[in-house]
Amino acid sequence: MAEAWTTRACGQQFAVAVVFLFVTLVIVASVSLRGAARVLAVLQVQLGLPVDVPDWTTGRWWLLRVGLYKLLCPKEEADDWAWLLDHSCQIGSEKCLVILGVRLRDLPPAGTCLCLEHLEALEILPVVSSTQEVVAEQLSAVAARTGVPRVIVRDGGSDLQGGVERFRALHPQTADVYDIKHKTACLLRHALEPDERWGAFSRQVGTTKCQVQQTELAFLAPPTLRTKARYMNVAELVRWGEETLRLLETQPAEVLEHVAPERLEKKLGWLRDFRAPLAEWSEMREVASVAEEFVRTQGLYLGAAEELADRFPALTSGTAQRLRDDLLEHVAKQAAQARAGERLPGSTEALESCFGKLKQLEKDQNRSGFTGLLLGLGALVSKTTVEVVQTAMEKCPLKAVWKWCKDKLGESVQAQRRAAYAAVGATDSG
Repeated sequence: MAEAWTTRACGQQFAVAVVFLFVTLVIVASVSLRGAARVLAVLQVQLGLPVDVPDWTTGRWWLLRVGLYKLLCPKEEADDWAWLLDHSCQIGSEKCLVILGVRLRDLPPAGTCLCLEHLEALEILPVVSSTQEVVAEQLSAVAARTGVPRVIVRDGGSDLQGGVERFRALHPQTADVYDIKHKTACLLRHALEPDERWGAFSRQVGTTKCQVQQTELAFLAPPTLRTKARYMNVAELVRWGEETLRLLETQPAEVLEHVAPERLEKKLGWLRDFRAPLAEWSEMREVASVAEEFVRTQGLYLGAAEELADRFPALTSGTAQRLRDDLLEHVAKQAAQARAGERLPGSTEALESCFGKLKQLEKDQNRSGFTGLLLGLGALVSKTTVEVVQTAMEKCPLKAVWKWCKDKLGESVQAQRRAAYAAVGATDSG
C-alpha cells in the first residue's frame, strides 16, 4: 500500500492509493461521493498527506471505471456457477436485469452468509421490456461467456420464472431455486391476507404512525408499512406490536419519563385487543425467521429439510404449524435438486443488499431513472484491492464508460423532462 501513494496508473494524475481510498470509502463505508472527496480533504490536512484531492465528480468516474472493469473482465468458464438474478426498477418503464455469480467451490463455509465480496458481476442490462423470452435470451447470452450455471436463484416474478423455465428446457442440469425470503413472504401473504384481524391491525398501525410520529410518543411509533412487497416486513410489524404491548402493560419508568399513562393508553391501548392474534403471529414470525436463517447460512443440500425441522420451536398455533409444514415442503423440494455432497445457495439476500447500496449511492438521482451509476453495482461486488483499482484505471478508460452508457442506457427521465419543458420555454423546477 505504501508504494501505491507514489504509483500512478498510466495516464492518470492521481496516485493509485488516492483512487483506491476514494472508491473504498464509497463501496465499503457507504460514504457519499461528495462525502468521500471531503474525507480525503480532511485526511490531507490532518495527516499531511502529500497528495492532490480529487473533485467528487472525478471520483464518480473512478467508481464507474472500477465497476465496468469488474463487469467486463473475463470470468472463468465452468459448470459450477451459481447465479443470483433479479430486476431493479426505478421511475420510468425500464427494468435492469442484474446477475451476480459465485462458483460453488467458492461458497463461504456452512453457517455463514453469502456476502458481496464473494460475488462477481456477470450482467447489468437495462431493458425497456422484459418477458419470459427476453429473460431466456439474456440468460443464454451470459451462459455463453461463463458456461451453463449449476443453479439459478431468483424471486417469483413471472418473467424471471418463465425465463428460467425456458432456459432450463435447454439446460436441464441447471437447478431452479426460489429465494427463501420471497417464499416466506408469499406464504405469509396467503395466510394473513384473508385474516380480518391482520387487516384491522395493519390499518390501526398506519393510523397510529400518523398520530404519534410528530408527538412525544414518536419513540414508540410503529414501523412504516410498505406499499410494495408489504409481506416482506411482517416480522418487523409483529415484533413492534409484541414489544409495545409489553411496554403498555408494564409502563416502565423509561416510558413514563416521556409520556403520561393516560396519553399512552389513548394512543396505544388498542393493542390490547390484539393480544391473542399477536401471540399467533409471533409464532409465525419465528417459524419464518428460523427457515430464512437456516437457508441463508446453511444453503440447500440433501437432508436439509430434516435438519431444519429440528430447529423449529414448539408451536401451539395451527396457522404457525401449517406455515412450518409448507416451508419444510418447500425446502425439501428445493434441496432435492442438489447432488450428493453438494450445497446450493437458496437466498438472494446478497443481491438485495447490493440494490440497497446502489440506492444509497444514487440518492436523489434515482428519480431520473437509470444513469451511469448503475455501474456502481459492479464496483460493489467482489474484492476491491489496490491491484484491481490500478488495473481498472489502465484497462477501462473514461471513453469505455461513455460507450457503455451510450449503448446500454437511454435518455434519463430528468433529461426528457428538461427537453420537453425547454421546448415550450418553461422553467424546469424539478
